[in-house]
Order: sequence, then structure tokens, then C-alpha cells
Amino acid sequence: MKWDRKLLSTARGDFEVFTKGEGPPLCVTHHYSEFNETGDYFAESFTKTNQVYLVNLREAGSSEKAVHPYQLSMLETVLDLEAIREALNIDKWGFAGHSTGGMLGIVYAIYFSDMLSFNVVVGAAARDYMTFSDNCIYNSGHHQFARMQELMEMLKRPELPAERKRALKIERTKLSLADPTKYEEYFSKNISKEMSAIRLNFFSRELHMFDVTKKLAFISTPTLIICGRFDVQCPLEYSEEMAELIPNSTLSIFDKSNHYPFLEEAVVFKEAYRVFIENSTEVSSQIDISS
Repeated sequence: MKWDRKLLSTARGDFEVFTKGEGPPLCVTHHYSEFNETGDYFAESFTKTNQVYLVNLREAGSSEKAVHPYQLSMLETVLDLEAIREALNIDKWGFAGHSTGGMLGIVYAIYFSDMLSFNVVVGAAARDYMTFSDNCIYNSGHHQFARMQELMEMLKRPELPAERKRALKIERTKLSLADPTKYEEYFSKNISKEMSAIRLNFFSRELHMFDVTKKLAFISTPTLIICGRFDVQCPLEYSEEMAELIPNSTLSIFDKSNHYPFLEEAVVFKEAYRVFIENSTEVSSQIDISS
């Protein structure tokens, strides 16, 4: 079943939003992915319990373009998300983000906790995760650093043939799986997405100065933090740090996962979400977590 597409007019421009599912509203996005009607594996995890709004950010898909580079920053992106929420006439919604989507969720909750009923942060960090940890595949001390860099650069090329692009994407993803032989099992649905090169390039610069750890105490939103024990992108120590510094947060470590716990341990992921919602009194009465 495909996602419903809408081009939404907001006070900050037009944004492409895809919706699916029923239940309380939940916003899902990623800092530099380009979504389409086929949806997203992470977002799909919530469609049985929530009405999910999958957002193409500025410069992604058919959403508004950036007039100034700063409009691609995390803070400006959060302001865009708030404009989208207001245009949808939603008083309050949940947020769920994976990887850089989770980083956005942290920034969102720092500045707009009152607008978030809950926050799910998966495989993310509240600061630069690559400079200080050689457990990170983006750190030069990691044994697979060079190959990951090659793959990322090649995937930015607009002239890349479709089949070659697909092969490179698969190789890149396998580097972030605890068991790469299960790739076909995990990614078996007809879901595809692209990458916004301009957003990725800006993020690659912003990341070097990104550190909101001292502001995590400002978050009042009930927060579920999930991380695979073997995450090579945002290593576990960064999730542990967030859990220590965010009030009213819960940390769930997935012992058989790398960067994709919602696929690598899908049943455990669903259970962790169920328990979190049950314990979050503000939302537990609104969401049917039995399905």
C-alpha cells in the first residue's frame, strides 16, 4: 500500500508530506533523505499505531528550496517542521527519527518540547559522533572508513547509472548491519528513496560544530532512545550519553543490531515501543499498541 502524497502550504513555504496509518499523529523524517509514495522502512514501523506524516525537508523531493544555505541547518529544519505541524492544524504530535532524523528529534525537543507528545530517537547522537570515536565508521580510525567514504562520494554523482547506484547503496547499507547476509530479508519491500546531496553536504559541515549535550536537560518530552549494540554510524556511547542527560528518557539497547534495529530486531523494536507508550501516560490512552 502506497503512501498518500500532499504538497502542504505553510508559513515557511510548500513541503511534500506523505501520510499513512491511523491513530495519533507522528512526524517522521530524516535530515537528507528524499522520500516518495513507496514510503520508508523506519516510518513503516509506526503505521499500525499512528497516523504517520513522512516529511520531505527543504531541498528534498518537491519541497521548498533553500534561498540561503543556513535554511538547511538543523535549527531551521525544526522551525520548518513546526510550520508543517501548524499548517496541519495539529496541536501536538509525536516525533520519531532514525540516525540524523533522531538528531533532528533531539533539537526539536530542546526547543519545542511542549509541542511533542513523545520522542523516539534511534541510532543517533546529541553531538559530533565521528571525531572522538573510532567505533564510528566515519572516523578515520575505523577499519571500514575508507570504503564508506568512497561509497558516499560515488552516490552523490547525478550521472550514476541506476543499477550501479543500487549496488552501491546495498554495499553501503551492509556495512551497517550486524549480519550483512540478511540484507535481502530486511529490505524485501518495494520501498525506495534518494539522497539530497545539497542537504548532506551542508550537514557534513554542520556536524563538526554540532553539540547540544548541555541543552538536553531542557527536554521535557518523554523520550525513547534505541541503539544497536554494534552501531557503527552513531555508536552506543552516544545513546548512553543522551539517556543520562535527558530527563524522563528510556534507553533500550538491542544486542543483535547494528544501525537498523527496527529491521534487525523488528519484534523487539515493536515491544520496546509498546512498553514505552504504556509508560508514557500522556499518550498511552490515545494509541492502540495491541496491533
